[in-house]
Amino acid sequence: MYYFIRGRLAAKGENFVVVEASGVGYMIYTSLSGVERSGQIGSEVTMYTYLNVREDAMELYGFATLEEKTMFMRLISVSGVGPKVALALLSIASPSRIAGAIITDDEKLLTRASGVGPKAARRIILELKDKLEPSELGVETSDGDITGSEVLTDSRAEALSALVVLGYGASEAKSALAGLDKELPTEDLIKKALSVLMKL
Repeated sequence: MYYFIRGRLAAKGENFVVVEASGVGYMIYTSLSGVERSGQIGSEVTMYTYLNVREDAMELYGFATLEEKTMFMRLISVSGVGPKVALALLSIASPSRIAGAIITDDEKLLTRASGVGPKAARRIILELKDKLEPSELGVETSDGDITGSEVLTDSRAEALSALVVLGYGASEAKSALAGLDKELPTEDLIKKALSVLMKL
């Protein structure tokens, strides 16, 4: 219903901001990152929003970036994951870091969020692992080559993105992937590339 709301930041709390637009104060639940990025009281702010309609309430959730909103929508598509749990996840990690955790089966990071136990973390990984786009991991899919002018396949792009999210430089990650079979699935590429990187 609302794509975004732009207005004056009237107030903010631990997990929400209030944006005044056209004389109306919208209470918008957001992540810790959203609160921090909203700026100073009185400044103009734009929040990309999602309206959650329940039997007993209508709640607005907002995000400082479209990347954060995209990850939020991914997370709430998982059975058993509601808006509050999705916000909790976005409060402990960036969208690209969450995507990296999903790709690399990093349950430990996901369970750092309030309301996410081991079962929920496994369910998030299981349901989203094959749905994430390479761009959601924060790296372009073909911004450079691995062997000459070769364009990255989806699996290699995802592996490259995951390695960068894990803290490796793009160039060293590409080098680690260069000698690997391009037909391998993403998970195997990541594991084999990590083995190469650990020997360097």
